[in-house]
Amino acid sequence: MTETAILAFTTFFATISPVDVAVLFAVMTNNSSAQAKRSMAMRGCLIALVVLVGFALAGSNLLETLGISLAALKFAGGILLLLIAIDMVFARTSGGASTTDEERLEGQGKEDISVFPLATPLIAGPGTMGALILLTADTKNDPASLGVILAMLTLVIVITFVLLMLATQVQKLLGVTGMNVIARVFGVLLAALAVQFMFDGLARSGIIPG
Repeated sequence: MTETAILAFTTFFATISPVDVAVLFAVMTNNSSAQAKRSMAMRGCLIALVVLVGFALAGSNLLETLGISLAALKFAGGILLLLIAIDMVFARTSGGASTTDEERLEGQGKEDISVFPLATPLIAGPGTMGALILLTADTKNDPASLGVILAMLTLVIVITFVLLMLATQVQKLLGVTGMNVIARVFGVLLAALAVQFMFDGLARSGIIPG
């Protein structure tokens, strides 16, 4: 269970990237009151949590309905996570783990950003959804493992909420260099995890020995 918890926490922290979300939140809510910021942060995190938990519980049934094998999911998910990890290591932004330039501009023009772009795609983005399905795919008959994964997801979102409340201070404290260092460390870990997912997918497919 400890290994599952560490794996899930590292994956969710890398794909959600709470520090980056906090910085973007600070920029987008620069002219909002403290009460409005707190309200948007709370709603955004709760909506993202509901979306991701629902995705985790319904993900396996969706795959069965679409006829997608676990081997294909693991390999495709590994590729997606690897692309996100590469962007993190080289301190680049992408639509997989953050907003695009167009989404960021639209978000800056909104008074309430709790649903878009905070809840999705900043927190509940495609990278996090893909990672969630990958992590929960093997736990169908093990409620305890699923519970650990969802607990780690909740923990990362709680950390995200705390950082949203401290967004301005975090931005000033870490600076660009500090944020890039954190992103690169978790990017390397995520890259290794992504490659392992691809290996597992190939092994399950029978193309290479398990």
